[in-house]
Amino acid sequence: MSENAPAPAKSKKLVLLAAAVLLVVLVGGAAAWFLASQRQAALDDEDADQAPRRPAASAAAKAPPTFLPMENMVVNLADPGGDRFAQIGITLELADAKTADQVKAYMPSIRSGVLLLVSQRTTDDLLTREGKEQLAQDIRLEVARPLGYTVPKPRKRPSRRDDDDGDDDDEPPRRRADDNPVRQVHFSSFIIQ
Repeated sequence: MSENAPAPAKSKKLVLLAAAVLLVVLVGGAAAWFLASQRQAALDDEDADQAPRRPAASAAAKAPPTFLPMENMVVNLADPGGDRFAQIGITLELADAKTADQVKAYMPSIRSGVLLLVSQRTTDDLLTREGKEQLAQDIRLEVARPLGYTVPKPRKRPSRRDDDDGDDDDEPPRRRADDNPVRQVHFSSFIIQ
């Protein structure tokens, strides 16, 4: 009998040791799960805090703009000799369908104004990206004019050296928000010959 007594004591120690290891693993796993869920909750709260800043952009993105293509235009350019011309396709990006209806009502006037704008440009003006971007901005202003919207052209701000007296009386008024329903002018074709 003395030989059988040590064996149960060793098996009890093994069972207790295995139970202790299992308990440590379970407690460690539970702690890891708890910390991970706390961290995820903190990240979710941070995202929720930033969410109120985004609705304006997402609301604007949800309402797609209305695109109104204009008929292609062929116009003589202001180059010496008058033998150069441009064929331009324009698509207007408008705020909504109501604006598209207004633009359609004024289309003869708008087309005439755009033709006059383009006819004042030279080939050199229209071959550069900057020239095309400036033309698009001018067309945007021309389209908005019959609708009753005006967008002031950007002004150059005086440099610090020009304003040494510290007097703010000559400073131009701050530009108001752009409420022009003509969002952008896109060129669908642009050929100069």
